[in-house]
Amino acid sequence: MHGNFQENAALLERLVGGASGLGCEVLVCVPFPYLAQAAACLSNSPVVLGAQNVSEHARGAFTGEVSAAMLAEFGCAYVIVGHSERRALYGETDSVVAAKSAAVLAAGMRPVLCVGETLAEREAGQTQVVVARQLAAVIDRLGVAELARVVVAYEPVWAIGTGLTATPVQAEEVHAAIRRQIADLDAGVAAGLRILYGGSVKPQNARELFVQSDIDGGLIGGAALVADDFLAICQAAN
Repeated sequence: MHGNFQENAALLERLVGGASGLGCEVLVCVPFPYLAQAAACLSNSPVVLGAQNVSEHARGAFTGEVSAAMLAEFGCAYVIVGHSERRALYGETDSVVAAKSAAVLAAGMRPVLCVGETLAEREAGQTQVVVARQLAAVIDRLGVAELARVVVAYEPVWAIGTGLTATPVQAEEVHAAIRRQIADLDAGVAAGLRILYGGSVKPQNARELFVQSDIDGGLIGGAALVADDFLAICQAAN
């Protein structure tokens, strides 16, 4: 929950100007009330619009929820699903995240599927078990072929907003495991899958993360609120 009309306009104007000429795809996912403003600011620009959450339900008596069809009408191309904060603070289960992924795909958008472990799970040596379970729930719901339309984001929960960052080697290890899990089912889908790293990515560490063979980009949090920092990360991905 960041931003207001004035801050949004300044940030998005700077991003639109700085994103021209980049070879990488640039996506911003904004809070629901600002979708119309962001859509207008990003019109005819290379920056793509997305949302931060969605309901798993198509329509009906779910007061306060926002459906995938509604997001699509605002021009969203992507929707974040299963972010660690949604899982931890709002009790979203693997099955709910899988249902949300299905809803996003059915509306013609792409889910950015977040997976990742807590500090306790990492210290218990359960990182790959947890990530594999979260991913398997979505594969079971969608089928592996549909992952061709999904972006996966590995976000170690212990490295979000803490200033801690998984080392490039630690991050690559999990990214490679994700790709192997999918390759065991469909090598073609695995080869084309974009796997983003999300966990305190900053201009200072972006390049060494992005040069890893299985890290295809970043899911940026705090650094995305500062235009110059976000654009520097984009340049590293570029």
